[in-house]
Amino acid sequence: MSHSGYLKKYVENHPKNKMAWYLLGKEYEATGQEGKAHYCYIQAGSVYEAFESSKLPADLWKEYQENLLRESRRKEKHIQLLRKTGLAFVLLLLIWLPSAYAPGHIMSAGGAVDKLEEEAEPLSQDSVTPLNSKPAGQSQLDKPPAKLAYTAETYFGEAGDKHKALGNVFEDGKAEEALETAVLGMKRSGKWAVWSEDMPVVYGLTQSPASGMLEVQSYDAKACDCEPPDVSRLQKDAPAWIARQESLAVLASAIQQFKQSEGKWPENLKGLTGTFPNNWIAGSDPIMQEAFEPMLGMLKKQSVNGDKDVSTAGGGQAGEAAGKPLNGYWSSGEEPFFTKPLEAIVDSKTHTLAVVSGNIIIRSYKVGLGGDKTPEGSFRISDKVVNPNGRDDGEFGSRGMQLSDTNYAIHGTNEPDSIGKDQSLGCVRMSKKDVEELFDLLPRGSKVTIGKGILPKLELVPEERFALSDRQDQTNPHRTYHWLD
Repeated sequence: MSHSGYLKKYVENHPKNKMAWYLLGKEYEATGQEGKAHYCYIQAGSVYEAFESSKLPADLWKEYQENLLRESRRKEKHIQLLRKTGLAFVLLLLIWLPSAYAPGHIMSAGGAVDKLEEEAEPLSQDSVTPLNSKPAGQSQLDKPPAKLAYTAETYFGEAGDKHKALGNVFEDGKAEEALETAVLGMKRSGKWAVWSEDMPVVYGLTQSPASGMLEVQSYDAKACDCEPPDVSRLQKDAPAWIARQESLAVLASAIQQFKQSEGKWPENLKGLTGTFPNNWIAGSDPIMQEAFEPMLGMLKKQSVNGDKDVSTAGGGQAGEAAGKPLNGYWSSGEEPFFTKPLEAIVDSKTHTLAVVSGNIIIRSYKVGLGGDKTPEGSFRISDKVVNPNGRDDGEFGSRGMQLSDTNYAIHGTNEPDSIGKDQSLGCVRMSKKDVEELFDLLPRGSKVTIGKGILPKLELVPEERFALSDRQDQTNPHRTYHWLD
């Protein structure tokens, strides 16, 4: 079908052009796709009837087709030229305009590009002007930046080689030393962005406080059409930032769930790490201990201002959307990235349980279910208990999370071969390592949604599991659980 691609695009842009529909139908008919051809002929209406019933020579409509295609190609080349020119102009603005911003204002390096891409979609790979094509090894500034921050605002396409957005929030006029932000890349699976422990550094954003100039370096050879500099220095510290963001996400979620349930804020971290049944989180770590006060202050401020997101500065999902910077709470690179409370989604079709924040999948596990016996709907984790059978090798394993005071729960199992199958009486079964990590990730009160076909089929389990220290007693010897296994 030599012309079908152009004709299809043409009818999408000109759905009322009956002649174009007729010509596309002829293309489909020539290759034996009768169903598609019939649909096109219906859209062509009277044009189809006139041409099929007339004695007009075939050369007449073929000539019309060639003229239409030539016009379509001409317009496409014109649009691509405008896109290239517009993108180059925006990138020049990103490089030269920061010095014109007033002190205290926040400039997003990704905002202008995002807007351009929204207006110019779809951009072909060869129509994107390289962000930076400096030779390998040439530094962005005369001396290395004194401060290094991270963000994960960059998303990958399915093939892993098309960047959708870049961005981090810089505060002009405040930094006395050069600040470099390493942008980590998350792959995309459908509508979901996939968080992982090995996200690559795909961009480097460097701001010089002296000149106010913002420089962007791509570390993807395909994206910049160059040989990028060595990224090992930036990649080395990324895992520590990733682990820190996971701890902050758990802490923020626990504070929010406590407030929603108790109608007041926790006074200290110990208020979240009580013994059963007051174990909102399964323990704590140094990051939580250090961040509790600023996190609580931030959430209180947002509650007063009516903000729903965890962070309004530097987070990949919120950025500066709320317009209320949190200066004094966090320094650059330390602020919370995740802006939505953690929750669990269970897909009974793919036998998958995912921990998500908004549209970002943080973990994804294979689980055992009960087929139609597993209820669909929305639940809350009402109890979190260690060794629900009194031991860690019973039918409920070493961890159990009851769903909304029902007889259903997410728990471990002594039948590991049932994972991935429909052999339970309705509960969600998990392997020992998986359920113990989930127990530490999801605070009490977290939302759990069960449905069909709502998650991609993937497993996302890191080699280094998330685990909290300073654990409290979370057993419940006063109750025998009778969950529907």
